[in-house]
Amino acid sequence: MKRIYLIAGGILILIVSSFFIFRRGAKKYVELTATVQEGPFEVIVTTTGELRAKKETELTAPITLRSLNIYQIKIADLIPEGTMVQAGEFVGSLDKTEIMTKINEESINLQKMESEFKKAQLDTTLTLRQARDELVNLKYSMEQKKLEKEQSVFEAPSVLRNAEIEYEKSQRNYEQQQQNYKTKEAQAKTNMAIIGSDLSKAQSKLQALLSVLEELTIKAPLSGMVIYAKDWDGKKRIVGSTVSPWDPTVATLPDLSVMEVVTFVNEVDIQKVKNGQEVLIGLDSDPNKKLKGKVSTVASIGEQKPSSDAKVFEVVIDVMTPDTTLKPAMTTSCNIICASLPTALHVPLESLYQQNGLSYVYKKDGGRIVRQQVTTGVTNESNAVVLAGLKKGETVYLNLPRDTAGLELKTLPVTDQTAVQ
Repeated sequence: MKRIYLIAGGILILIVSSFFIFRRGAKKYVELTATVQEGPFEVIVTTTGELRAKKETELTAPITLRSLNIYQIKIADLIPEGTMVQAGEFVGSLDKTEIMTKINEESINLQKMESEFKKAQLDTTLTLRQARDELVNLKYSMEQKKLEKEQSVFEAPSVLRNAEIEYEKSQRNYEQQQQNYKTKEAQAKTNMAIIGSDLSKAQSKLQALLSVLEELTIKAPLSGMVIYAKDWDGKKRIVGSTVSPWDPTVATLPDLSVMEVVTFVNEVDIQKVKNGQEVLIGLDSDPNKKLKGKVSTVASIGEQKPSSDAKVFEVVIDVMTPDTTLKPAMTTSCNIICASLPTALHVPLESLYQQNGLSYVYKKDGGRIVRQQVTTGVTNESNAVVLAGLKKGETVYLNLPRDTAGLELKTLPVTDQTAVQ
């Protein structure tokens, strides 16, 4: 019997110990609340961007490369980015290997064409000279036959008739030779025109290549700071980069007097951003400096963000504050003010819940909890404007209350809902 009591006592101690251990390990509920605030409310979209000149002069590869069947050319030399140059100074050069090869080929071809042209000239001169000599001889022969015919007047009729026939034959032969000479002359002119046209084309092509050769040395058309152009993948073009007739820009000379910021906004926030909205611009290089800006362009089509599945939309911001220290490619922080209310009721986003298309909060009402429908307006990163359903100073829950069983949704009066709409 004593043994049974000992076993029962041990089990009881184990049960009591387990109860206290479990109770001590259970997570304690912490009530989180916030007060409905009233005051200024702003909707701000924050992004990072990069400065660039609003206007710039492009330094490009020759646009005639495509007509010469050159579709790619490498950058052979470039002065350091950020260099200040004067008009006419050297900026860079493009690889001349392919152009020089074509120039050599065209030079040989031109020499060949010039030889053919000279030969055709000599052949034409010789052929026409022979034809003219033959024509003169035929004319003399015709005159001789005419003379023989005239002298045969007193001869027998058969002799006279034979003399007439010989004269007519010589006359016809002379006339045929005259027509042949005109034909040969026309043929010679046509042949010379064709060869001359080919020669002119060869000369023009060689001249075009020589002109392009000069254009492969890139010089500044005006004074400014040299900024390397970007390739299709966003990387700066450097020595060894390839340019094409479809994307020929090697570098730019920006107009630093008028600057803008290029930034990208994610697809969640882009609906909030509109043209004309004010922007506060910060510089990573000078955190104490703040510039004013204004949204000038919002892209209507998104693009894929590198190394991400997220879609972003390009937004261009005009810098409204004059500043001579601004340089292209400086990194900026941009606070786009999408909405600014002088005063509004607002609560933290954590306090809002959704059910059947309605928004509601849990709020304290004396000693009880109320599930209250609310109508919300604009939101920012942390808060939402409340248009109806709450008053300033009321307390709302930021987490789900301990006991919400049986709480009915207290809906807004129809008049409030109509007024808000």
